[in-house]
Amino acid sequence: MIAVLSGGTGGAKFIQGLAQALASGNADGKLAPGQLSIIVNTGDDLTWWGLHVSPDLDSVMYGLAGMLSRERGWGIEGETFACLEAAGRLGLPTWFQLGDRDLALHLARTELLRSGKTLSEATADLGHRLGIAAAVLPMTDARVETRVRTSAGELHFQEYFVRERHRPEPLAVRFAGVEKSQPAPGVLAAIAAAEAIVIAPSNPITSIGPILAVPGIRAALRRTTAPVAAISPIIDGAAVSGP
Repeated sequence: MIAVLSGGTGGAKFIQGLAQALASGNADGKLAPGQLSIIVNTGDDLTWWGLHVSPDLDSVMYGLAGMLSRERGWGIEGETFACLEAAGRLGLPTWFQLGDRDLALHLARTELLRSGKTLSEATADLGHRLGIAAAVLPMTDARVETRVRTSAGELHFQEYFVRERHRPEPLAVRFAGVEKSQPAPGVLAAIAAAEAIVIAPSNPITSIGPILAVPGIRAALRRTTAPVAAISPIIDGAAVSGP
């Protein structure tokens, strides 16, 4: 089994290719359960229009389900945005752009969470519905927020990156609530059982950083005897776009 630590965009595209490569070695050409586990950053999660949105989990699941937009690297291929346009006309904020079909996943996740399921349970349920064979594991079931201290004040990561288009000067990053969190069920077991561990090409500070900050995960990586390889998202001093 290969374990991967990942954010969205670049990480999702890498995982999509890795899953295809692993599947190609199987007689039926399909990824087998137990071949791949992905531990995903949830520090970017936010509540939007009353819905629990997990951008990195979504990108990874869409990639594995063959639904990920090739052009954008996030959201669903061939997406439409009629609901977003209607929401804007009604005065709702629209800086975080959710597509029409993408909304269905957030509605389903929010309903699962409201019914009492944890984030990891809801993710497993959604993965099953999407026909995903890999284990997709949120880094924690606790609420952790990546907060960016900037020249304009402290902002949620999505506010800084999407709403403000990363214009304010970043001064520091913190992961609010991480000290009280613990790894989601299956995370430490996946690291311990892995034959190899890959840190996907994701932002080292805001995508991989929150995962490593969850108490117990960094120690588990230090204990493993499996090879650990990190793929840099930075080449020639510039970030490589996920798509």
